[in-house]
Amino acid sequence: MKAISALIVAAAVLGLCSVAPTAAARVAPQIVGAWKPIKDVSDPHIQELGGWAVSEHVKQANDGLRFGKVVSGEEMVVSGMNYKLVIEATDGAGKSATYGAAVYEQEWTKTRQLLAFEPAN
Repeated sequence: MKAISALIVAAAVLGLCSVAPTAAARVAPQIVGAWKPIKDVSDPHIQELGGWAVSEHVKQANDGLRFGKVVSGEEMVVSGMNYKLVIEATDGAGKSATYGAAVYEQEWTKTRQLLAFEPAN
């Protein structure tokens, strides 16, 4: 009788454990390798990243472009983060234009790479 009672109790406990969601199961999974819109492009980190992208572009192109703001973008989780940013910037003549920048960032190693920068129009 004790053995049957123990089995019933064990089955009930196992049943509850398998049905009750864990904290990890309640958190929406982060999909690695899928682009998703950046929810808040006004976030200081995103704006700083856009400014950095323009600065890196200017180092390579020496065209005097000046950062305005990031207007939209997407991000993808990899071993770090990939960003596709749409940036408003002004050239030396004062003409404003939109540019696309691709940036890779790995914060914990302080790594940043400008992968692409080109006019969006």
